[in-house]
Amino acid sequence: MPSDPQIQLLLTGNEIMSGDTVDSNSAMIALRLAEIGLGVYRKVTVGDDSALLQAELRAMAGQADTVIINGGLGPTVDDLTAEVLAAAADVGLVEHPEALAHLEGWCARRNLPLNAANRKQALLPAGARVIPNPVGSAVGFELTLGDCRVICTPGVPGELRRMLDTIVDALGRSLARPAQRHVLRLQTFGLGESTAQQMISDALPDWPAAVELGFRAGAPQMEIKLAVKDARDLPLRDQCERQLRQLFGDHIIGEGDTQLAARVLELLQVRGETLTTAESCTGGLIASMLTRIPGSSAGFHAGFVTYANDIKTAVLGVQETTLETCGAVSEEVVREMALGALERSGADYAIAVSGIAGPEGGTEDKPVGTVWLAWGSVDKLQTACLLWPVERGLFQTMVAAAALDMVRRRLLGIASEPRYFSQRRAR
Repeated sequence: MPSDPQIQLLLTGNEIMSGDTVDSNSAMIALRLAEIGLGVYRKVTVGDDSALLQAELRAMAGQADTVIINGGLGPTVDDLTAEVLAAAADVGLVEHPEALAHLEGWCARRNLPLNAANRKQALLPAGARVIPNPVGSAVGFELTLGDCRVICTPGVPGELRRMLDTIVDALGRSLARPAQRHVLRLQTFGLGESTAQQMISDALPDWPAAVELGFRAGAPQMEIKLAVKDARDLPLRDQCERQLRQLFGDHIIGEGDTQLAARVLELLQVRGETLTTAESCTGGLIASMLTRIPGSSAGFHAGFVTYANDIKTAVLGVQETTLETCGAVSEEVVREMALGALERSGADYAIAVSGIAGPEGGTEDKPVGTVWLAWGSVDKLQTACLLWPVERGLFQTMVAAAALDMVRRRLLGIASEPRYFSQRRAR
């Protein structure tokens, strides 16, 4: 057996096997474990088949120190995790008082009856220890199977995310030796992995071996990770961080889990100012990104989704002659959209976007992927035309992020253009 604790993942569910649900949970678990110096030795996905799940669980428990089962805790007949673990441990299923109390409270807060289907979630293997679930109806639980610790977690990503703090902290405390892995994560926008790696290779050819460098790309942001295994190397990691900040400058949004929308709202709140949005091709995505953040009402005043030309005129006051002469995807139209949103909302700053998301609708002069952005205030409204010839969903995501990024830069007083302007400028 490896010298480090061996952790295996058992993912359950026909929907994962069929591809109807994309597995993001194993990546979430692995990333959190990595923060305390642990890795996933093996992972297996099995459908909703009790016999197959039992066989795989027994095999894993014979090899691993810890098995994390993800999924199968819900109220339906295909949620099999409690039943499978009980059978593998040769114990019965019993109604756990703590799990039942959690269910009763969960239902009461939602004015729902505690029916038989929901009550199934309180049936746990005898001797199981509850892991609180602050969001969902099903608690997590753990049980020792032979010499292996089996931890059962919900398949709903939002619930799993909230429970991982408790689970990872407990695993860290159980290690025979404390894990020494110190991780710093920098969030960036407007840099691709290959571009960032080449810039680092060119500017910092003598990168120290003690500092692990990693990248995690995901639209719209990219994460750069710096990690050291020994606290004595923290000064070296901090030196590398300073070098990266000098190299990438204002493309770094923040640390940890910082998101563009949250950073914009933070800057607005500090200044006591507000933002409004006028969206066409993004269909309200920018407003959605902002309002996902708790407390967004302090900095976000109003969002206007004006998709059709007549709505741009009726709601935002865009002139019919401007639309007829310049077209909806034009500098003139996004300027009038932004000014109309500012006037109607009373906000300090506005974002306006109009573009061709595709896959059809492009012309030789304005191909698919063309977008006009406007951002700023009544006295200083800036515009740019960019080209993102990618599939529709990614186009909307990147346009929304770019619009937020330009407001972030404006609020920080950054006058220089981002690198992606030179790469994406359409005219």
